[in-house]
Amino acid sequence: MVNKSHDDTAVMLRNVSKHFGEVTALNDVSFTVNKGEIVALLGPNGAGKTTAISLMLGLRKPTYGDITLFGEDPRTPASHRYVASMLQESKVPDTLHVREVIELFKRLYMSRKTVEEALKASALESKANSRVGKLSGGERQRLYFALCVVADAALLFLDEPTVAMDVESRRLFWEQVESMSSLGKTIVLTTHYLEEADALANRVIVINHGKIIAQGTPSAIKSQVNGKFVRFHSSNLKDGVLSNLVGVHHVKSKDDLISFRTFHPEQVLQQLFAWGVDIKDLEVNSVGLEEAFVTLTSNRTEES
Repeated sequence: MVNKSHDDTAVMLRNVSKHFGEVTALNDVSFTVNKGEIVALLGPNGAGKTTAISLMLGLRKPTYGDITLFGEDPRTPASHRYVASMLQESKVPDTLHVREVIELFKRLYMSRKTVEEALKASALESKANSRVGKLSGGERQRLYFALCVVADAALLFLDEPTVAMDVESRRLFWEQVESMSSLGKTIVLTTHYLEEADALANRVIVINHGKIIAQGTPSAIKSQVNGKFVRFHSSNLKDGVLSNLVGVHHVKSKDDLISFRTFHPEQVLQQLFAWGVDIKDLEVNSVGLEEAFVTLTSNRTEES
């Protein structure tokens, strides 16, 4: 029996592994999520993120290890009162109206939140009386988020929540998540939009091949990959020139857009200018979370 916890831990995974036959989806994973934190689980497709979410929700049982939500086993009904989730594959009856579905969830959670608050938070006021089956993909995602809002749960699991959302809807979603966090909600999300994780998360956990390969604040993750990111357009840069320069890494070229990383951008650019390379729209930036993520996961793939 899992002992209840009275500390600041909302989620705890301890030495968790999950096997599907001969496939190991998670391998000895341990981490905690504190109350009020926004934590982003990042990783390539098949890394184990969705498996981790399903285990934390109690939808699957770990092969080994322990998981608790506020000290409760997530497979027990007692833990469900704390949790709301927005999964990649969600489904509500197409014949119901948007308002009806939100009202149903409000009653299930015995929530003090109003349907109107949930509609506003998800920008679905104009769709309140529309049938679910008539909603677009992005509108359905916003409906599933509205269900999390109206539940008013202490812990939210958001698995790829902004897929199919347009830019405006995604920005509104970010604002709402930050607002919920300011009210003390704990949020665990997965996303392929690295900008989203960088903007929202207090902490990032990078999973690859079922193992945690890095974790920390977005700034700490980015600091693990040093150097500067250089990008520009060029109409006359010959193939292989950059790759032959000392200290230039991760060279990419598509049409006339060139990008690479280096510890010494000034020296590299000085050499290119001396060779008469045509350089336009030059950008020199610190390595972003996306570049750090790609480097970390690529390095681990090469090592394995």
